Amino acid sequence: MTGSPSWTPKGLVPGSQYGPHSLLTELTKKMLGGDRQALARLFSALERDTGQVPALMKALHPHTGRAYCVGVTGPPGAGKSTLVDGLVGLVRADGQTVGVLAVDPTSAFTGGAVLGDRIRMKRHTLDEGVFIRSLATRGARGGLSRFTRAAVRVLDAFGMNVVIVESVGVGQTELDIMGLADTVVVTLVPEAGDAVQALKAGLMEIADILVINKADREGADRLAATIRAEVHDGRSGSWWMPPVLTTRADQGEGVDSLYETIVRHRAESEKTSHLASRRSKRRKSEFVQAVRESISDAIERQDMEGKALGELAGMVERGEIDPDSAARQAMSSGRLLERLARELR
Repeated sequence: MTGSPSWTPKGLVPGSQYGPHSLLTELTKKMLGGDRQALARLFSALERDTGQVPALMKALHPHTGRAYCVGVTGPPGAGKSTLVDGLVGLVRADGQTVGVLAVDPTSAFTGGAVLGDRIRMKRHTLDEGVFIRSLATRGARGGLSRFTRAAVRVLDAFGMNVVIVESVGVGQTELDIMGLADTVVVTLVPEAGDAVQALKAGLMEIADILVINKADREGADRLAATIRAEVHDGRSGSWWMPPVLTTRADQGEGVDSLYETIVRHRAESEKTSHLASRRSKRRKSEFVQAVRESISDAIERQDMEGKALGELAGMVERGEIDPDSAARQAMSSGRLLERLARELR
C-alpha cells in the first residue's frame, strides 16, 4: 500500500496521544504495506499501550476477514510447541504464509512473556512467510491474553493466510480459544491421568480435532480409545465428528495427518456454512466482551474517594455493607452509569 507520509488510518484520531504523524499511525501504514519490521514494532507499541487497540481495530477492519485461525491448546508438557512447529512447515510447503501467536505465561519478574515458543521455532525465523510472536497472558483467564484477539486481526490485515494461536496450558478453563479459532486442536499426552476428566469438564466440547502426542509412550492407545468413545457419545449426530489422532511431533510422525485433517475440517465447515455461522457468533461474543472490558477499564479508572460513589465505597471498605449490595445500590441510583457514560465518551 502506498500513500503520503501524512496518511492516517481511519479511526486513529488526529490530536490524540497517537496523532496523524504518530508512531502508531506510521507503523500501521507501513505494516499494511507489508513491512515486517513495522509489524513487529506495532505489536510492541500496542503491548505498551493497549488503550490504542480499539482505534487500531477500527483502522484495520476493512483489511481483515481473510486469514484462517487454528487454535492449539492442551495441558503443559503436551508438546504443543513442537506440534505447531511441524504445522508451520507444512503450511509453508502448501504455499501459504503463516503467523504464530504463542500465548505464554507471564513472567513473575518482568511481566512479559517467557518466549519459550519462539526459541523452539527458531528454524523459521529467516522465512519471510512466517511471523512468530509471543504474548504474555498478564493474568488473563481462559489461557489467552486480552490482546490476543487484536493480534490475530493484525496478522490478518498484514496478509497472513493462516494464523496459529498456541494457548498456554491451563486445563479445563481454557475455553476462550473456541471464541477465537476456526479450528480447535486439543493436544493431550498418555501420562495425563486427568485427561479424560478434563475432556468431560469442557475440553471435549471445544475440540474439533483431538491429538494424543508422544504416542510412543505407554497408555497412548488406551487413552485414544477412551477419548474416541467419549467423543462419539458426546457428539453423536453432529455435522463433524472430531477425529482422535496420534502423533510423535518430535519425530514428525502424524503431523502431516493432522494438517490434512485441519484442511478437511476447514473445507467441511465452509461447505456446510458452519464457518460463517461460527464467525458470526464470534463477532457477537467479541462485541459483548469488548463492552465488558470497556466498562471494567472505566470502573478501574474511577477515583471513588470524595466523589459520587465515595460514600458507598467507604461503607464497603469499613465492612458496613457487602460489595454486591453496594454495587446494586450504585447501579439502581444511576450514579455509576452516569459516570461511566461520561468516562466512555
